[in-house]
Amino acid sequence: MRKKLLTGAAVALPAAFLPAAFLTSAPPAAGAAPGSPDLAELVTLKDLEAHLEAFEEIADYNGGHRATGGPGYGVSVKYVVGRLREAGLTTRVQNFSYPYWREKSDPVLARTAPSKKNYRPGKDFATFAYSGSGDVTAPVRAVDVPAKGDGTSGCEKRDFTGFKKGSIALVQRGTCTFQTKAARARAAGASAVVIYNKPGEKGPIDGTVSEPVEIPVVGTTRELGVELVKAAKKGGLKLRVKTAAVHGKRRSSNVIADTKLGREDNVVLLGAHLDSVEDGPGINDNATGAAALLAIAGKINELGREGVRNRVRFAFWGAEEEGLRGSSHYVESLSDEERGSIALNLNFDMLGSRNGTRGVHDGDHSSRSGMRAPAGSGAIEKMFRDYFASRKLATTEAEFNGRSDYGPFIEAGIPAGGMETGADGVKTAAEAKAFGGRAGKVYDPCYHAECDRLKNVHLRFMKTNVDGIAHVTQRLARSTVAVNGGARVRPVRDPSYRPVWRGPYQVR
Repeated sequence: MRKKLLTGAAVALPAAFLPAAFLTSAPPAAGAAPGSPDLAELVTLKDLEAHLEAFEEIADYNGGHRATGGPGYGVSVKYVVGRLREAGLTTRVQNFSYPYWREKSDPVLARTAPSKKNYRPGKDFATFAYSGSGDVTAPVRAVDVPAKGDGTSGCEKRDFTGFKKGSIALVQRGTCTFQTKAARARAAGASAVVIYNKPGEKGPIDGTVSEPVEIPVVGTTRELGVELVKAAKKGGLKLRVKTAAVHGKRRSSNVIADTKLGREDNVVLLGAHLDSVEDGPGINDNATGAAALLAIAGKINELGREGVRNRVRFAFWGAEEEGLRGSSHYVESLSDEERGSIALNLNFDMLGSRNGTRGVHDGDHSSRSGMRAPAGSGAIEKMFRDYFASRKLATTEAEFNGRSDYGPFIEAGIPAGGMETGADGVKTAAEAKAFGGRAGKVYDPCYHAECDRLKNVHLRFMKTNVDGIAHVTQRLARSTVAVNGGARVRPVRDPSYRPVWRGPYQVR
């Protein structure tokens, strides 16, 4: 996420907080070629730890982080390229540019009439990403706000009929994108836009208008929005809205590596983001995912020609923390033929959360939450679940909520799956019973913080998860029949797909 939610030292948790039953040894690989070694056994904890130590050292010598645009990211790219080439993979660096936006100072939202009151940034309101800069004091006009439900406030041109130019537009979140609401308000002559949360949503909106706009745009809590609507309807309400931001273009890069073995027209693609946030070295988020890919890539050629019948591709995404920029660029850059050659995408983001769960992405949409993944995704989920069940290791549903790099693949109609162990969410009592750890505490106490170092990673827990990743990779490298029939198919983009998140920013 863009906003750092937790800071300070790591919460002290036992080094082995998981019950012994959840750290059992691996069974023989199912679906492997006769006589082929077990990829999960080939990948060792020592391999994983060595990569994590390297990423931490890179951060320590490059400003304390590996964020896109900084020297730590550039050195991380060089490290990954070197290890992949040593492993005998065909490797390339894909450069790209993306929009950049940052606030220069704290925003201001204050009522100036009929009475005065200051509101708190981060608590009552937040600036939208790609908001313009400005210092506006003006009357407020509530725009087609619904009496209940989501409504379509600010979504239609007619909503602004009679809107007085120079006023501040007050609209409710819902139905259309924030970008649409801001564009409609700007076209109607609004000097600023205040978007308040819809019913049932907590906290201020931490959103994006996706593209730079010329006027300030802020999002408030539901409670503050309702208060402002009532005051606006009475008449005489004036607000001061002040924002100061810079925007432009930045450059980053993806690293893409292919096995030399396997069908070029039926690619199993494993992805993990390589960048951290600027607040810390990002070892759990997401050096763990990158280390898993490197460790598997380093041993996959040992499966031989019979074990790697399908091309396996390892992708290390840049600028994920800036809004899934690297994976989005990659998918958008593919030709129809290239897109059709990708059988599936596996995504891994945070694999060693100290108070985590073993979340397998909900490919069959059985939880009825998040987005529905393309056909074939349920088969991927079942492979992970069957493996962990064979080891008597608990799993839980991880919804596809658009917060990681599977999003662009799902949008393009490519089956997806993968794992995560939790970020800033809070562990429930049922999860604590199943996985150990502490109920009522966050999954990763150092999420997006300076303390996200090697000591923040539960290494033995991570190894059990990487075992599952290696196992599923080995099965799919040999056959994708369960996912796509084993034949090249043209993915069908889902026109109803609307990401709830675009990386760290909500879009509607």
